[in-house]
Amino acid sequence: QIKLPPMMEIITAEQLMEYLGDYILDAKPKEISEIQRLNYEQNMSDAMAILHKLQTGLDVNVKFTGVRVFEYTPECIVFDLLDIPLYHGWLVDPQVADIVKAVGNCSYNQLVEKIISCKQSDNSELVSEGFVAEQFLNNTATQLTYHGLCELTSAVQEGELCVFFRNNHFSTMTKYKGQLYLLVTDQGFLTEEKVVWESLHNVDGDGNFCDSEFHLRPPSDPETVYRGQQDQIDQDYLMALSLQQEQQNQEINWEQIPEGISDLELAKKLQEEEDRRASQYYQEQEQAAAQVQQVQGAASPASARQSGSNERKRKEPREKEREKEKNSCVLL
Repeated sequence: QIKLPPMMEIITAEQLMEYLGDYILDAKPKEISEIQRLNYEQNMSDAMAILHKLQTGLDVNVKFTGVRVFEYTPECIVFDLLDIPLYHGWLVDPQVADIVKAVGNCSYNQLVEKIISCKQSDNSELVSEGFVAEQFLNNTATQLTYHGLCELTSAVQEGELCVFFRNNHFSTMTKYKGQLYLLVTDQGFLTEEKVVWESLHNVDGDGNFCDSEFHLRPPSDPETVYRGQQDQIDQDYLMALSLQQEQQNQEINWEQIPEGISDLELAKKLQEEEDRRASQYYQEQEQAAAQVQQVQGAASPASARQSGSNERKRKEPREKEREKEKNSCVLL
């Protein structure tokens, strides 16, 4: 729908935002009722307010029941106004009853809150549910399940251009001859002019690379590509952490605060919420430190002792040399 000027080979993010903003304004329906017009203008205003975030990343909240089921937020309005389908593949397998029960109809954010609540409960059944839900999140950390992949393959139409959300990262997705493909945008492929698409056929992310005609086209320098992919993964992870922290800082449930509450009581409630988050943060830090210690402890004590004795052996001759230097004079 957007036409770029002829001979343009490079476009900046700012220019692209301007084109998208102009398109949203021009796409406003003409013959609609007053209520529909006001509703559209509100949506348009919300979309414009978060349009700049497309340059860094949007935080959308998935639900685990369907590939097009998201919590409706202003971030989703952009895709609606641009008429771009948004998909994800982080689904619960309906045949696994205990996970279905534990996750229910929760969104990701709601499920995290449920896990914290269940852990603090005295009800053993709730504690068990929280454990099952936590295991599900841990086991599907790639944010794509095989059930979700099957549902995606069925839901996406042949030749459809859409957006695929995974790990706080958006990818352009299409379907060609029944196979899903993601547009390659990782930095490692900057010099790989023939590599355009990567197949999405498993949850591990090792797809096949193809050219613009979907013919297999392996990268000319796999090592460079791998490093570029790792850099991109690191950047995506840092962005996800940043967005999560930003969301936690804004996540105060004002609806649960009763009317007429005094400033002192409100301050206490806010402090309790801050203490809870701080406690959760320190627990996560302790768990991360424990994992590091486990990895370090995997080295055999024998090898550690051996290296220590070698270190001493290396030091002893040096000390003798220093003694010799003290007792000697140098003729110039």
